Amino acid sequence: MIISPISKSLILRIALLSHSFFPCDSIDIIPIIDAFSVGMTDIGLARKKPCRSTVPGRYLLADDKGYVCTALSIDPESHCCLETGEKFSCQGCNLISQCCNSYEFCVSCCLSPYRVHTQIIAALKIKIGKPVTAGNYGNVFDFCAGRCRHSSASVVHENAYASDFHHCFSLPSNSSGGVSEEFSEARLAGINIVVGSQGENCNSVCKSRRQSCVPNKLPVLNKCDYLRRHMSCKSGCLTSVGADQPAEVVDDAPTDLNPGACLFTRLESMLSCDGSHQYTRRLCPCA
Repeated sequence: MIISPISKSLILRIALLSHSFFPCDSIDIIPIIDAFSVGMTDIGLARKKPCRSTVPGRYLLADDKGYVCTALSIDPESHCCLETGEKFSCQGCNLISQCCNSYEFCVSCCLSPYRVHTQIIAALKIKIGKPVTAGNYGNVFDFCAGRCRHSSASVVHENAYASDFHHCFSLPSNSSGGVSEEFSEARLAGINIVVGSQGENCNSVCKSRRQSCVPNKLPVLNKCDYLRRHMSCKSGCLTSVGADQPAEVVDDAPTDLNPGACLFTRLESMLSCDGSHQYTRRLCPCA
């Protein structure tokens, strides 16, 4: 407990008054005051460690201890949740995709010690944004609070969510050493994977089904595993460069184009719903 200047003044007056009744040069009043101050601190309640929390949403907020509560049920002194609910709650979360239908429970689940050892590494290395000049997350709470916000990967048609589970704390695929099969499947929830006709682009493929091509799902399909599931790939699966990929080269293509081979591009920045080639059939994500 911190003693106010008024309290200190009162202590000093008591000590001086005591000294006037017992005039003795051997008595030092300063240690008396210091000891009394320490005693007052010991007697008082220890100050609670303050919490950081997410910006209060419509109903809830999450603190850095892993609790979720309403804005009206936080401790007024520490700004922490009152610890009445479940700590590190994953309510409304899919633990395979590491995505949740609530921002606050996404943060709470992300802070769990079962996941935090990998998140600590991520917090130090993952860029907050795409530009080279973007900074890094300073700690695990900042990482969880930042990652759980909406991203372009959770949106289709630029105005709708691909799934109700659009708050994700999973690591970006380019920093996790590859995306697991389970995570890839979760990212394709609600997506129809369609094989196009020869020379057809994905916009046309999806439009014929009264759907639209979802460009941010093309990197998920840009893998041999998905190509082999939906195409024969009888001449193998080869790395290539092209806006028409992922795709399969048709059997009657010129020999130098590897007829029957499946192709995935090593330059994902080239992936496009508009790309096409007269000798390939595209693998398209439609929704």
